[in-house]
Amino acid sequence: MAETDKIPHHVAIIMDGNGRWAKSRGQERLYGHMQGVESVRNVLMAARRAGVRHLTLFVFSTENWGRPRDEVSGLMELLCKSIAGEVDSLIENGVRVRIIGDKSSVPESVVPYLESIEGRTSGCHEISLNLAINYGSREEMIHAVKKIAAIVSSGEFPIEEIDHKVISNNLYTAGIPDPDLLIRTSGELRLSNFLLWQTAYTELYFTDVYWPDFGEEEFAKALAQYALRERRYGLVDNKKP
Repeated sequence: MAETDKIPHHVAIIMDGNGRWAKSRGQERLYGHMQGVESVRNVLMAARRAGVRHLTLFVFSTENWGRPRDEVSGLMELLCKSIAGEVDSLIENGVRVRIIGDKSSVPESVVPYLESIEGRTSGCHEISLNLAINYGSREEMIHAVKKIAAIVSSGEFPIEEIDHKVISNNLYTAGIPDPDLLIRTSGELRLSNFLLWQTAYTELYFTDVYWPDFGEEEFAKALAQYALRERRYGLVDNKKP
């Protein structure tokens, strides 16, 4: 493996364990989400320093709407405050923010914040921070299928030419390379409807550490583990017997 290949170009993270972290400290679940914001800051800067070009975070899933109303309201308020408070720092550090997910179902009060941070950071090029908000991979695929079907039915595109590239170009992540490494915190061992198409050949890293305790040191451990992996994409390594 070449030296440059040891740093993943794109890292995706399922930030899990905020609620359990808070509960273990006798606090409400929202307290854990608040502390998790600090981990986002630390990991983003660690990724930037390491040379990672894309960082995708699973912020809020389509299934999260089923959580208690107070928690959902608190999460939306925290999201807005975090965006408003971080945008200047993001621009200073060359962080471009992109929102992936179904924006049409996001509360109207939140939309201006999402549009503002995307617009104000659009000229940044050090690292791309992709925030998956109201995101579900199955819903993303359905959305892509409907878009492609509409184009085919209109006669603008022959069905025979549908391939992997066409599907990828109609996902929320169009233009973003597939993740090289996916990290999930808190000890859970599943993808939870996150980037199912995009992670076909992604290296997976699971840790028992809750997200609020996942900082630069833990991120470095994940990168070190990735550097030991041999990525063959379904091929055979002819160098080994």
